[in-house]
Amino acid sequence: MPVGTSSAVPSTAAPVGRRSLRWRVVDIVVASVLAVAVGVVFKVWEFGYEPLSTAVALLLPGTQALFGGVWLLAGPLVAIIVRKPGAALFAELVAASVEALFGTQWGWTTLEAGLVQGLGAELVLALFLYRVYRLPVVVLAGAVAGLAMGLNDIVLSYAGLDPAFKLVYVISGIVSGAVIAGLGSWLVARALARTGVLSSFAVGREHAQRRRTPAA
Repeated sequence: MPVGTSSAVPSTAAPVGRRSLRWRVVDIVVASVLAVAVGVVFKVWEFGYEPLSTAVALLLPGTQALFGGVWLLAGPLVAIIVRKPGAALFAELVAASVEALFGTQWGWTTLEAGLVQGLGAELVLALFLYRVYRLPVVVLAGAVAGLAMGLNDIVLSYAGLDPAFKLVYVISGIVSGAVIAGLGSWLVARALARTGVLSSFAVGREHAQRRRTPAA
């Protein structure tokens, strides 16, 4: 990832249309901190996922993927904030590494899953040239990450099950990705922006502009 120097040109100085896609030091630091934090969430979520997924799978096998969207959060969340090429992939890999270091039933295959899921979100953001982060785009990124998760899982973990299960699983993964990873990460980013900690990022400046608009 190319790294620029944030001290040379303040982030607020560049026009929106000419926003640099080069990584700054602050981008790397914030992306890493957020990804590590979400990686801890990944690990904690393992304890909630098991009983919930088992319960819904009894009703309709394959719907356990409805709860998989939590493991897709890192990519869209960091991408919304950092808004640089590779942000979603970087975040998913770091978060997956943190989960694996804590110890997980999936072992180091967690990294492979993080790679696939991060690439799913990254693909959508790349299609929009890393310049559009409105809610529909973020939801789409989450949905495609969910699609990647579903396809990856049915190949590696559920290859021997029937097509009906696989179809339900993939559709559930897409829905979970759109709602939890897409909408969820968008809401979390807005909540963080309201605290003022993201003032050096576009999402923080957008929040400040929304607050000024009614008064104007």
